[in-house]
Amino acid sequence: MRAIALDPRNRLLVLVTRFALLAGGILLWWILTSRGWISAFFFGDPVGVARRIAGWFVTGSVYTHLYTTLVETILAFLIGTVLGLACGLWLALNPFLAVVTDPFIKAMNSMPRLIFAPIFALWFGLGIWSKVALGVTLVFFVVFFNVFQGVREVSPAVLANTRMLGANSRELMRHVYLPSAMSWVFSSLHNAVGIAFVGSVVGEYLGSEKGVGYLILLAEGVFDINSVIAGILLLTVFALVLDTTVSLVEDHFMRWQPSAGQTVSGHA
Repeated sequence: MRAIALDPRNRLLVLVTRFALLAGGILLWWILTSRGWISAFFFGDPVGVARRIAGWFVTGSVYTHLYTTLVETILAFLIGTVLGLACGLWLALNPFLAVVTDPFIKAMNSMPRLIFAPIFALWFGLGIWSKVALGVTLVFFVVFFNVFQGVREVSPAVLANTRMLGANSRELMRHVYLPSAMSWVFSSLHNAVGIAFVGSVVGEYLGSEKGVGYLILLAEGVFDINSVIAGILLLTVFALVLDTTVSLVEDHFMRWQPSAGQTVSGHA
């Protein structure tokens, strides 16, 4: 979702409040575990998690795992987005094909795609491509349905007026259909980032030799809860970085769209 526009004077307050919430949560976690009110064996402790993350980066052992997971995630995100965008536009502009393929698309979307992970591992091996394939199946439908709906929401009056002005199919695509779908596309991309991470990590769980998911799986095997939480935090941070990147791209391409609450007023 797009960020709500705030008065510049309130931005510092927002940042301070966010930091206070984060620091308060960590402090509460530390108090509960240090005083023995909750078991550090099951919930970890923030000091141990921080030491584990620092140790990974100091020794450099985590870089290979991070690189692998990020490559898998980015490839799944890009390929799934391109395929979802192309298929969504194609079917939205071809009502007959949309009706014909509707039950097949709904059937494929209803399948629990995570069960395909072992099949992809068999087809593509234990390298990155089996994880990418799983991520693509997750990202594709999120983008596809948003693009399809965005194009179908185009106002018939706008289409009719644009055609009266002599616009051809290419100009309609560029100036009407794509702008209409853009807000739907970027809305789906924020969800697609997290889903692409899910596909990569689940694939690494089921079979891999490297990746943050593989690192977490090893830690779970020896009941090292601090390493598990450290791996989850790393994934969360990088997911937020990718989501922020999507937001920056969205702001660039959606500058034409009025901000929330902004209206166009005429002169009397």
